[in-house]
Amino acid sequence: MSLKQKITTPTLPGFEHINRYWDPRMKMPTAKIKPGECYVSKTGEIIVTVLGSCISACIRDKRIGVGGMNHFMLPIQDGQAASAAISAELAYGNWAMEYLVNEILKQGGNKSNFEIKIFGGGKVMANFSSIDVGARNIDFVTNFLHQEGLSIDAQDVGSTCPRKVMYFPDTGSVKLKRLQTQNNDTIQRREKEYYDSMNKKPDTSGDVELF
Repeated sequence: MSLKQKITTPTLPGFEHINRYWDPRMKMPTAKIKPGECYVSKTGEIIVTVLGSCISACIRDKRIGVGGMNHFMLPIQDGQAASAAISAELAYGNWAMEYLVNEILKQGGNKSNFEIKIFGGGKVMANFSSIDVGARNIDFVTNFLHQEGLSIDAQDVGSTCPRKVMYFPDTGSVKLKRLQTQNNDTIQRREKEYYDSMNKKPDTSGDVELF
């Protein structure tokens, strides 16, 4: 039997593109999200990601056991949000947070029952940028939740280390591992490449304007 055949629970509509696999150690379906992605579930499964300066908010409705996780790279993007679950917009905190909250509400959630945990925001790009992206992300998500009248139940943010986060949205449980980077700068380099791609101005010389 293949690993994919072991996953019998379907995803919620709009999240079919997320990479899911069977975790043989935990014996559970697992959804792995990257920067700019979000995943919401109402069944027993794991959502996992690796964070450097990025932030992941883990939000669930405690009463009905529906929850999810996002993964954003920068705080704010102005403009109009895209409706697709996978988009450049979801790499920004303002869209990523609104999207996650709204998807939980669509499944019958209520803000008064929310349990919220936030992770990431490490200072892992110091060798590449004078801007503390992690600190900006922490400030953003803290202010966003405060303005929405939502409290943070648990957090592990800041410091200089990347983190691997495993979130169980049906129970709210989290397994967190702080990663050592003294001899491995892969995460920092990947974030730098992703950060640069987000700030690159598009080439519009070949665009066609419709009127």
